[in-house]
Amino acid sequence: MRAEERKRRILARARADGRVDVVEMAQELRVAPETVRRDLRVLDEHGLVRRTHGGGVPVESAGFETGLRFRAGSHVPEKRRIAKAAAERLDDAETVFIDEGYTPQLVAEALPTTNPLTIITASLPTAAAMSEHPSCTVLLLGGRVRGHTLATVDHWTTRMLGEMVIDLAYIGANGISREHGLTTPDPAVGAVKAKALSSSRRKIFVGTHTKFGVSSFHRFAEVSDLEAVVTDSGLSAHEAHRYTLLGPKVIRA
Repeated sequence: MRAEERKRRILARARADGRVDVVEMAQELRVAPETVRRDLRVLDEHGLVRRTHGGGVPVESAGFETGLRFRAGSHVPEKRRIAKAAAERLDDAETVFIDEGYTPQLVAEALPTTNPLTIITASLPTAAAMSEHPSCTVLLLGGRVRGHTLATVDHWTTRMLGEMVIDLAYIGANGISREHGLTTPDPAVGAVKAKALSSSRRKIFVGTHTKFGVSSFHRFAEVSDLEAVVTDSGLSAHEAHRYTLLGPKVIRA
């Protein structure tokens, strides 16, 4: 089997299963584990996978994006800790934008609802979850619904956001890096995120350590735009400090 075909098979397995194991892939391809490691290094250099101990995980790109079902089953304990720490930074905000995605949804569900809150979101699952709280007024942004994330996009969504002044935005991303900022595979999604950030006084990124050092197709914000970055302890203290030098407070939950 040629090297290009091997790399295609490895990438396909990573995207189908959410990860690839070196030993298992070597057995399937009938090659040495070092050959798979070498292929993974090349895929990592091309920004298609991210190497991990014993294997690799796929990087979301213009041609590949995970859906809500996968996200709801991945790194859940870490995401719940992130959500709790992020919700504690609500302070006196009364109007809150909640981004699409599973981690922002967990943030919304962790927010204190003893005082009235207005929740603005493009996410159908978040809108449904928060509408159960009598103290919450939920504004669901209109637009085309994306099947991957059950969230709205396009000019209807951004136009509504452009008419608002929001106290606090909890924003997610498919990747965050010091070089390329916050990125996402779909420019339509990036436009919504960018408009939400420009309409908000305060901006907080929420995401697991697996998002760091990853760059996707469309850049919608810089790290320096953020008040805070809330992630899990999988991000090393050294790397967290390097992001702090760009401006935001980095919290490792």
